[in-house]
Amino acid sequence: MFKKFKCLFFIAAACFLTVNNLRAQDLPKQLYLASTIPDSLKEDANSVVRYSDIIKTVKSPGRENVKYHTLVTILNEKGDGEAVLRLDYNKKFYNVSGIEMRVFDANGVQIKKYHKSDMYDGAASDDETLVSDDRFLGVKHTIASYPITIEKEYELDETSYLDLSGWQMQDDQQSVQSSSYHVIIDNNAGFRYLNKNTNIKPQVTPDGEKSEYKWEIKNVKAIKKEDGAEDWRVFPHIYFAANNFEFYGIPGDFSSWKSFGNWQKALNADVCSLTPQREAEIRKMTDTIKTDKEKAKFLYKYLQQSMRYVSVQLGIGGLKPFAATFVDQKKYGDCKALSNYMSALLKAVNIPSYFAIINAEPNGEPADFSFPFDSFNHVILCVPFKSDTTWLECTSSIRAFGELDNYTENRAALIVTEDGGKLVSTPKSSAGKNQFNSEAHIVLDADGGAKTQIKIMGIGEYRDMYIGLSAEKLDDQKESLLRDLNIKQPLSFDFISGKDANNIKEVDLNLEYDKFCDIKSGDKMFYRPMAFTLWDGTVPILEKRKTDFYFDFPRQKSCVTTIDLPAGFEVETLPVNQSLKFTYGNYDVKYVYDAAKNQVITTAKFVLNNHVIPAAKYTEMQEYLDAVAKAQNKKLVIRRKA
Repeated sequence: MFKKFKCLFFIAAACFLTVNNLRAQDLPKQLYLASTIPDSLKEDANSVVRYSDIIKTVKSPGRENVKYHTLVTILNEKGDGEAVLRLDYNKKFYNVSGIEMRVFDANGVQIKKYHKSDMYDGAASDDETLVSDDRFLGVKHTIASYPITIEKEYELDETSYLDLSGWQMQDDQQSVQSSSYHVIIDNNAGFRYLNKNTNIKPQVTPDGEKSEYKWEIKNVKAIKKEDGAEDWRVFPHIYFAANNFEFYGIPGDFSSWKSFGNWQKALNADVCSLTPQREAEIRKMTDTIKTDKEKAKFLYKYLQQSMRYVSVQLGIGGLKPFAATFVDQKKYGDCKALSNYMSALLKAVNIPSYFAIINAEPNGEPADFSFPFDSFNHVILCVPFKSDTTWLECTSSIRAFGELDNYTENRAALIVTEDGGKLVSTPKSSAGKNQFNSEAHIVLDADGGAKTQIKIMGIGEYRDMYIGLSAEKLDDQKESLLRDLNIKQPLSFDFISGKDANNIKEVDLNLEYDKFCDIKSGDKMFYRPMAFTLWDGTVPILEKRKTDFYFDFPRQKSCVTTIDLPAGFEVETLPVNQSLKFTYGNYDVKYVYDAAKNQVITTAKFVLNNHVIPAAKYTEMQEYLDAVAKAQNKKLVIRRKA
């Protein structure tokens, strides 16, 4: 992954951690008493920020000092994250000092104190990172009873950054009694800020060549995030930035997307070409391919088959790609290295492409066109053909040419062009790109048992899903499919991974049941007329939805189910055809009884055209999904012939 190292501390109240030059004993005693928390701040709250302050002093581009002090009362076990302190650091550019974490009981009596010497010191890397300069200090207090109050203080010195980070004022189900944030910065630094989900304004105090910006909030009630909502659309936060920065000793200009793109372009300048001999080999590999797009498709397949993803975060390697020659020789790289290598392959055959920096999180916050700020964590590649623009995810060995996933669609990406950076929108996902199509054949027996064959054909996200599932153990495959498709527990289960051709992944299931019918009464048997549930998601009834609802991606699902009735049986009751409509989708189901073949054929289709549902449409969606669930619960009734 494309990764910038910023000294973040990943605890539930991370953005509230603040400091003042007051020591603990100087704070009012009542702040340590759980009994003094106003009742209004306890509602929907798992924790309460009693006191919080941060002082960020920007000394020069790339150099800042940040002092933190926070006091948080934990009300129940859901707030236990507040009893964890994790501080990421880097020995060369990020130094943490003055660390203390103190623990107080409900009566404000100190029961524990932690210092730096009590903290675990480890490598700050994930499972995909081979090696990194980043490290972290961490400590966790085990809570015996509630309420309990945690106080934290420390100081951070940074000599490398891209932007000035920001302030998230409150987290999910956390109220704030008193919190403030200060930024002290040179008047000529081009300091700017961007409010999200808040209208709060700072108090500005000039002091010679510098000014102090102070934001303050008091008695803010807890927000309980609604199901299906995204944090960045709910919680108040402010982003901070300045025009100039220095990252790992390299100065840059972040006053515009263009200027930041120029900085990245200069960073990439000496790593984006292959050797003349290797370029000649690449041209020979593609010399019989007629069009540029077909050449690009061939080279993308070559990349997928020849290279593997490995993350290495050393020095400015968090932003600067490995040289294309290195990747070509070693056969591995992270997202920026593989994207840069793919660009070099295209360059060898005279096809231009752009390094594209993006935020790759499901339903993640898009970059703001009007506010240059580093919110990125990934790199893909943009290839501007004459007829269209093609986007390539270079870390995936299975992604189809020209298709992005739900992590990078519907975003703003910063493409690095000859003229600098340009923020552009990535493609919008559509239901047709993510298809689950299936066919099922159920043979019923006279005792209520059945043999079932299901063929699944996955496209887009479903293709990736079933390619991944094919690599799992049989027990995991069974558990996943029975859960996700709401398949009745079978007596035997057989999973067959089929072909993957034309960007369609096939999977076959063979199931046997000694009891497939839901109810058996006399000479009648009641069945669901499908082998599985096409869509079973529902949402709770709300009087008034406040925030938009997010699915992970739009989709289209269909199934044709053929049921062979047992000899001597006929249909008594066939479910009624239904067509359900919703502003952003539809569900249609039809039932046909072929008396000559003694078969029931069910054709069902579910479509979700937009994965973001406006709050104003929530009630309509809730009623629609309930209706879909009821429609799928209708019963086919068969009976023994007289």
